Amino acid sequence: MIQQLIDLVEGQLLPQLQIESIHPHDPVVVHHLPKPWKLLGAGNYAAVVTHPDFANFAVKVYAPGRPGLEDEAEVYRRLGSHPAFSECLHAGGSYLILRRLTGVTLYNCILRGIPIPRRVIHDVDEALDYARRKGLNPHDVHGKNVMLKDGRGIVVDVSDFLKEEPCSMWDDLKAAYDRFYFPVIRRLPVPEFLLTAVRKGYRWLNDHARTGSDS
Repeated sequence: MIQQLIDLVEGQLLPQLQIESIHPHDPVVVHHLPKPWKLLGAGNYAAVVTHPDFANFAVKVYAPGRPGLEDEAEVYRRLGSHPAFSECLHAGGSYLILRRLTGVTLYNCILRGIPIPRRVIHDVDEALDYARRKGLNPHDVHGKNVMLKDGRGIVVDVSDFLKEEPCSMWDDLKAAYDRFYFPVIRRLPVPEFLLTAVRKGYRWLNDHARTGSDS
């Protein structure tokens, strides 16, 4: 089955897919996706798509000029099989075939007022500890990269787990969960414009702090 999907990716998807990374801090733009492929999501370096005949798999295609595919494949090699992570089943020249994860991102849970149980936080903590034991450095773990599935937490994106610099995103999210989300807004939908403003403000503060520490 994997070989059939590889043939479909290389014979149909890649020749017709048009994606562009305009800015490394913004999601890639998908200009054209051939039917019947469906877009699952877009990160800063790659788009993730699926085919209806292979619904249990996701294909992550890196935008031209964007690095990281080899590193991500290595992360998945080290992780092996773990319930909170996907698995890489094949690595091509510009794409990865992954076991598809389904659920609702924590970001969308907040938008839609879906309660996020504390068990999700514990699951992700355990998964990140597991990754560290495999010699990885969990990085860029935030509300759009963590999903709720049947009351449990799963980590969607591990592409930056080989980066060496520290990352406080998950710790910051946990602090916000304890301080604001759980006692105040866990059943209240939050407008997207407000979440976007918080996300951009957080990035600005991080960039400002990093620039200040380097000066």
